[in-house]
Amino acid sequence: MEWNHFDENGNAVMVDVSGKEITERIAVASGKIRVNDAVMSAIVNHTAKKGDVLTVARVAGIMGTKQTSNLIPMCHPLCLNKCTVDFEVKEAENIIKALCTVKVSGKTGVEMEALMGVNVALLTIYDMCKAMDRAMEIFDVHLEKKDGGKSGLFERSKEREQC
Repeated sequence: MEWNHFDENGNAVMVDVSGKEITERIAVASGKIRVNDAVMSAIVNHTAKKGDVLTVARVAGIMGTKQTSNLIPMCHPLCLNKCTVDFEVKEAENIIKALCTVKVSGKTGVEMEALMGVNVALLTIYDMCKAMDRAMEIFDVHLEKKDGGKSGLFERSKEREQC
């Protein structure tokens, strides 16, 4: 087996993408955080002591996407065209779902950026609410969709149906 992140001497290297075509690429990732009743109430009613939790988490998630290459060793620095972080609040289940969508015109995909955005957004919710609930659980973080580049379209729901 030939590994593309190691050279012939076994040294870790970044993949050379200079020969690849620039294409429009998009990735969508999601994840969830389970909270207690007090946290859910504070988020929904905007009464958390640290401020508007979801607004801060949205900004943090966007900032996280832009720092991906600083944290994941073999990721290429990318000039992102667009990034959004959105939330679905499921009060009855005490679950908040984060969705991060990232777009780029480039030679490599933005899956890691979307996954980073989701994780940073969820960790920010945890940070802002930990005084009310240290047992919060971050779970089900995954890539929902990616498109563009040589490998084309991937949609998690369709892949799961084939399993």
